[in-house]
Amino acid sequence: MKEDSRPFRPCVGIVLLNSRGQVFVGARNDISGDHWQMPQGGIDIGELPRDAAFREMEEEIGTRNAEVLAELPDWIYYRLPPELSRTAWKGRYQGQKQRWFAFKFLGKDLEINIQTEHPEFKAWKWSEFEDLPSGTIEFKRAAYAEIQDGFREVVEGIKHKAL
Repeated sequence: MKEDSRPFRPCVGIVLLNSRGQVFVGARNDISGDHWQMPQGGIDIGELPRDAAFREMEEEIGTRNAEVLAELPDWIYYRLPPELSRTAWKGRYQGQKQRWFAFKFLGKDLEINIQTEHPEFKAWKWSEFEDLPSGTIEFKRAAYAEIQDGFREVVEGIKHKAL
């Protein structure tokens, strides 16, 4: 297989946790099947990753009523399948590199509104943290396992407080 020299698209990812340590996941509008993912999106030129995370949260789920609990120190990468990488983002990227943030959701479920100006999700739910890799599309599973490892203590801390 030929080496891909295209860059990775710089993005943020959002692990939005409720008071029970469950994670917000959405079913994307543009993917068929039973695949769930956490909110994510590109970092604009000159934008700080933390600011991008709050902006993406509001753009994708209609709220930014959350506080940052932690940020992973390193980028997490994933490659798109070849057929998707030729069409997504006009074929400019081979995948994404993401800065991930864990947030505690401070609002009520009624504040979450996936019917935003440009809806990304057709449905949403609170998912168990341990179910993240198995619930997402296959090419993101290794990245989601890394995210789990990075935020496990944060989630356990929330769950402990909820008991």
